[in-house]
Amino acid sequence: MQYDNDLESPHRELFLSVRDILLGIAGTEETKKEKITTYSHNGAGLCQMRTMAHGIDIGFLKGFKMEDKYGLLHGETKRMRVLSLEALLSEELEYYLKEAIDKNS
Repeated sequence: MQYDNDLESPHRELFLSVRDILLGIAGTEETKKEKITTYSHNGAGLCQMRTMAHGIDIGFLKGFKMEDKYGLLHGETKRMRVLSLEALLSEELEYYLKEAIDKNS
């Protein structure tokens, strides 16, 4: 399971820090899937997260609707946008999570 791989990754601490932030948002639930860990907010898909060689990737499921104030989102799919982190950027992460929740409503 990918969650187990994430816990064995060199980026474990970053993954767990972001996970704690996500689960600290009221209404957020975690689902551990074979290839990725997903998060929903009040029953609607919010994002998915996994460790990568560079750090972690957070894929926002409705990222195409989000404002990209910091210019950190990337992705070429019709809907999803990805935030790649090598370190915890608290201010930026808080902004993108708020955007994702607002656009999910």
